[in-house]
Amino acid sequence: MVKPEPMDRLQGSRLRVAEWIESTRVVRVITALILINAVTLGLETDPDVMQEWGSILMILDRSFLIVFSIEILLKLYAYRMAFFRSGWNVFDFLIVSIAWVPSSGPLSVLRAFRVLRVLRLLSVVPQMRRVITALGHSIPGMSSVVGVLGLIFYVCAVLTTKLFGTHPDPQMQEWFGSVGASSYTLFQVMTLESWSMGIVRPTMELFPWSWVFFVPFIIITSFAVLNLFIGIIVDAMQMAQEKPREEDRGEIKSFTHDEITLILSRMDALQREVVALRASLPAGSKKTDEQP
Repeated sequence: MVKPEPMDRLQGSRLRVAEWIESTRVVRVITALILINAVTLGLETDPDVMQEWGSILMILDRSFLIVFSIEILLKLYAYRMAFFRSGWNVFDFLIVSIAWVPSSGPLSVLRAFRVLRVLRLLSVVPQMRRVITALGHSIPGMSSVVGVLGLIFYVCAVLTTKLFGTHPDPQMQEWFGSVGASSYTLFQVMTLESWSMGIVRPTMELFPWSWVFFVPFIIITSFAVLNLFIGIIVDAMQMAQEKPREEDRGEIKSFTHDEITLILSRMDALQREVVALRASLPAGSKKTDEQP
């Protein structure tokens, strides 16, 4: 679970509630309930199952919602307004709140979003939460790649509209008759979905030299630019993996520094005691002690 406030700042019953709700046993129970709820929500889409077991499934769904609501209320009691400092807690709060929307009226369509409760696994399971965090950190780099890809698409769309869209053939008009149509066709080519027999070869029958355009386009977009997305995400994943290790190393360094400080303070205290003890001895004893 995500702790929005350190435990040492809580006192009394709030501390006990926070420790209990964040304990491993409770987290495992909540995770199991989320998984079971995901199964029941899937069963509700089957008319035959709903006809026979619909009442039981609805009771289970309401029970899960009550448990999740109690969990949120206990966290609100323990952390107060600090609960909303964590984006994952806000995410859980919104998902559980949507599930309480009445099943009738203009907002009844929101009941379909009950399945979003399954996404609470993203906040409960640390490994999943780390993946989502890495994806969030990769957005700035991905936006740059999207900008480059959009520029390439616009230039190529205008180019193909000028080259192929002027042909009277109905297929050419459908695929390259406008910049929008060319952009969609090029997107299909980039994803390699029926690009050869579906688009490129029919185009080559009318424009034999068109492969000079399509081959570099596929190499640039499919094999180069799109792989940049993978590289950015992998790099963000590595950074997300290394961040906890850096925090652990920082804690170790702090612990070592504290230990060294404590040892030095004890050595200073011991040295002062030795000096005081020698000062309290008679003069003859001092000379005897100083002789080799």
